[in-house]
Amino acid sequence: MSYLILVRHGESRWNIANRFTGWVDVPLSENGIYEAMMAAKRLEGLRFDIAFTSTLMRAIETLLIILAKQDYTGVFVHSAGKGRQWSRHTTLGRKEIPVYCDEALNERYYGRLQGMNKDAARRKFGKQQVFIWRRSYDVRPPGGECLHDTYKRAVPYFQRKIMPHVRRGKNVLVSAHGNSLRAIIKYLDKISDEQIPHLELPTGKPVLYKWSRGKLVREKEHAFTRPIHWSAPAHHKQQVHKK
Repeated sequence: MSYLILVRHGESRWNIANRFTGWVDVPLSENGIYEAMMAAKRLEGLRFDIAFTSTLMRAIETLLIILAKQDYTGVFVHSAGKGRQWSRHTTLGRKEIPVYCDEALNERYYGRLQGMNKDAARRKFGKQQVFIWRRSYDVRPPGGECLHDTYKRAVPYFQRKIMPHVRRGKNVLVSAHGNSLRAIIKYLDKISDEQIPHLELPTGKPVLYKWSRGKLVREKEHAFTRPIHWSAPAHHKQQVHKK
């Protein structure tokens, strides 16, 4: 038996600003850091053997916070050229795990929408058009990717690089993005093209699958998470109150 843990990164600075982020590399907000810490608390007691993340800072930061809060050291695996990447002779300590970064796990590329405030985009292009660009499975925003494009890079990477570790009994942690994880969950849960637009993934909240008897089954939240009591940063409370 082993576990696959999927975590969308914590709130970023551009999440606060309501801007299309995509491949723009922005860090976590103060609240996003708390969300990552909360994710670590929810996963307390669950062993990690290997981790995967995107090349974007907000996903990497979330991963490192989760690992650090459980006293793990993530050792990043970089290519050394000529096919050399990770030597089988390398010895890691009990609380050290390899971490792999890849663009295949990056957020959906939003093209010319990147950096634009979402409300401003609705005023410019129309509310319905922006909704279609954001939520439809196969309609691309100008110069960008649709979810189907993200699926075509994220799912093959998941099949080739991530799933073999789960089958070998390893507990795998994946820190990525709303759309790359929606693509992977669409594949795992066999969600239709028509239903996938309705899947919401909150920031910083783990989704866990158990591999047992040759099957990967999604766990109910109460089966693995711990009850968490925490206070959001004061500025975040004020922003929520203003809304």
